[in-house]
This record gives sequence, C-alpha cells and structure tokens, in this order.
Amino acid sequence: MSIESKSTAVGKTGLVACGALAREILAIQKQLGDIPFETKFLPASLHNTPLDIPNAVDEALSELGKDCDQLLVGYGDCGTAGKLDEVLEKHGASRLDGAHCYAFFLGLDQFDQLQDAEPGTFYLTDYLVRQFDTLVFKPLGLDRHPELLEAYFGNYTRLIYISQSNDAALMAKAQDAATRLGLRFEHRSTAFGLLEPFLKGAA
Repeated sequence: MSIESKSTAVGKTGLVACGALAREILAIQKQLGDIPFETKFLPASLHNTPLDIPNAVDEALSELGKDCDQLLVGYGDCGTAGKLDEVLEKHGASRLDGAHCYAFFLGLDQFDQLQDAEPGTFYLTDYLVRQFDTLVFKPLGLDRHPELLEAYFGNYTRLIYISQSNDAALMAKAQDAATRLGLRFEHRSTAFGLLEPFLKGAA
C-alpha cells in the first residue's frame, strides 16, 4: 500500500517517491509550508525487485498527472537500467540526479570520489540503519549463518554511514552494524543532500 499526503490547493506538484525517503521528504515539505504537493510514497521493498520500480512509478504518475501541473520522481535510477527514465519521458516528469540515494545524499562528485578511492565501500542511510536487521542482516541469513559473512562482505573494507539527521542512537547503531560486518566505520553528515534543492527548486 502507498502512503499519501494530499493538498487541495490548485497548481499542485505531484511527487512519486521511494518510501525510504518519506521522513526526509515530509520534513522538507514542512519547511516549504503551504506549497501545494500531492505526494505518493511507494514501498521501499521495491528495491528488492528494482525492475518493478518503473511500472509502479508509471501507475502513480498516471494518477497524479490528472490533477498536478508538474510531476517529480523521488528516485535515482535505482537499478532500473534506464527504464525509469523512459517512464519519466512519457509523463514529462523529472527525477533526482544520480544512480541511487547514496549519490544524491552525498552529492554526485563526492560519491564518485569516495567510491573511486575505495570501491569496497558499503553505505547506510538513516533509513537503512533503522532497518539494518530487517533489510540486511537477517535477509542475508547472517543471524543464522555467520559463516556467510566472508562470502557477502569479504571484498568490502569500510562502511560509510550517510546521515540525514543528528541522532546519537542511529550513530551508535551504524557503528554496531560496521562492527557486525567486520568493516571500518566512517561517517558523513549530508542532511538532505540534493533532495532539498530538488524539491525547493520545483516549489
């Protein structure tokens, strides 16, 4: 099921976004006050089957396009191999720059620099830190079969926590995740990254 926040004002901006960005998007929209957005969040679980993202976005944009003057998409390419951009072209919509949320939170140049310097980097955002056990540790079977750790993470050397908030509990949880994965811990505070100017520019 999608989660919706609606405005009845005219001249609305329609936004289809990944549910993993809900906290950040709603916080930015709150800053913008009375700017009329109609926002539809799609399940973050779509990232488990990224080729399903374009169809889900297509359906959501078709619905929002009936009442909105402009359409935005709160995804990067997100593993769709360009298929998402075909959907955007169909609807005249625009999306966040970058391949994924790590890039648009960090900024495209900084992400490239970090990745080029150390390709064996595992990234966590606030959302992924909160959901580390349910989206990473348990689905990979590491809670039941710790011997799989080397198979999954043997080529990784560090974990970078990309934080959107200043939350001591999340910081501790991210550090614990790095310890459990046997990776060196690093932290980058990005706040909303490119997400903020993307929404404010549209508004």
